[in-house]
Amino acid sequence: MDMRFLMKQAQAMQQKLLDAQQNLRAEGTAGGEMVKVTLNGAKELVGLSIAKEAMDPEDPTMLEDLLMAAFRDAQAKADDAMAKATGGMGAGLNLPGLKL
Repeated sequence: MDMRFLMKQAQAMQQKLLDAQQNLRAEGTAGGEMVKVTLNGAKELVGLSIAKEAMDPEDPTMLEDLLMAAFRDAQAKADDAMAKATGGMGAGLNLPGLKL
């Protein structure tokens, strides 16, 4: 087997994964959409929206809980979307740090 061909394939697969991570958007919500968190495919925060009703100075823990719940929701959606976007790319490679 030609190693140059394999390297080109690996580089193309890596670029496709990076593109998917950067271009994908997953929105998580909590509290009836009072809090919205948007992550990219690498699970980096790219957007945050908080309704006025979610900000209670007497109960800051409520907002903290809503943020955590929205973030977890967005993480789960990002995981699902990345799995679909990569279409099993790299399945069986068992690369550390990548959930393929």
